[in-house]
Amino acid sequence: MPRHPKSDPFSGWRTAVAVALLVVTGLVWGAPPAEAEYADVVLNRLSEANGMRPVIYPHWFHRIRFRCKVCHSELGFKMRAGSNDINMMKLMDGKYCGMCHNNNVAWGLDNCHRCHSGRPGMETGVRGGHKAGGPGFW
Repeated sequence: MPRHPKSDPFSGWRTAVAVALLVVTGLVWGAPPAEAEYADVVLNRLSEANGMRPVIYPHWFHRIRFRCKVCHSELGFKMRAGSNDINMMKLMDGKYCGMCHNNNVAWGLDNCHRCHSGRPGMETGVRGGHKAGGPGFW
């Protein structure tokens, strides 16, 4: 006959072990692949060719903290997804994302899964309504 959870002295311990196993499993194998949300930028021109998942860049998350000129003027990002020659060597040299993601301003480049989180096969581009409707095409 099964015990009632309240009468089982090990039920809390079992739950704690199960949660710990889930956390450790997630740390070892990384997070499951993610989908890009509205206004996210997917970078996959070089990622999958080099054995990594596509990068999902949360543009909105950065935009609420910084003005456009910080990245698009001072860091040199062109305003067209896929037109920037970004690679890990440049980031490690402090260019592009590496200017801030250096373990001082923001978490460092050793957290691969935080950026390389996309599902395989995702195409480079901006997700959602990214056209401004003006004469230019972004």
